[in-house]
Amino acid sequence: MIAEGTVYGSVASLGYGLAAIGPGIGVGLIFGNGVQAMARQPEAAGLIRSNMFIGFALTEALALIGIVMPFVFGNK
Repeated sequence: MIAEGTVYGSVASLGYGLAAIGPGIGVGLIFGNGVQAMARQPEAAGLIRSNMFIGFALTEALALIGIVMPFVFGNK
């Protein structure tokens, strides 16, 4: 017989894996488009880089929220 906590842990891991897909794709798009924009307009590289890192931080916050949610709502 499988313990209930073990099944929940497996589901939480699967849930985080699914939650990490969106930020992973988002970070790839941010840096890919940022490099492309810097190649097109090298004189605006500083502004593009700043906005790129702000977008990266906001996108990565979603992944961190995905890590925390199973711990917050898991003890029911």
